[in-house]
Amino acid sequence: MRSLTSKSPAKYPTTSVLPLRVARWLLDSETLARTDSAKRIAGRLLKQPAREGVVEAQSRLGRLLCKECDSQRDRRIGLEMLRQAARAGDCQAQLALGRLYSEARHHEPTQARHWLEQAAAQGSQEARHLLQRQRVRA
Repeated sequence: MRSLTSKSPAKYPTTSVLPLRVARWLLDSETLARTDSAKRIAGRLLKQPAREGVVEAQSRLGRLLCKECDSQRDRRIGLEMLRQAARAGDCQAQLALGRLYSEARHHEPTQARHWLEQAAAQGSQEARHLLQRQRVRA
């Protein structure tokens, strides 16, 4: 069996492989990713792998819930998923948390800086740019 990413396939429980692949396909497709139904299906597919501790699923589901959901409860769950993935070293989750904590509704500059620095240390150019903007404002 081929690896899902550059990560070892042993990091994914075997029950999580197919749902994660389909969700990734839905969310990475230029046309499908714009539709609410594809996002809803991808979210359902990501739930179980995220519960099982698959970092990529936690990151993708967290970003989806924080960005696409109107419910406070779903956004809280999404934020927790992002935190778990970010603590595990997921660069996209770290960047997403940095962006969220920079927004007016969350406005926690210390947390924003922490997560942006983590993402920048992993090579994220966007995180570096956001850190520069944060320093200019300060």
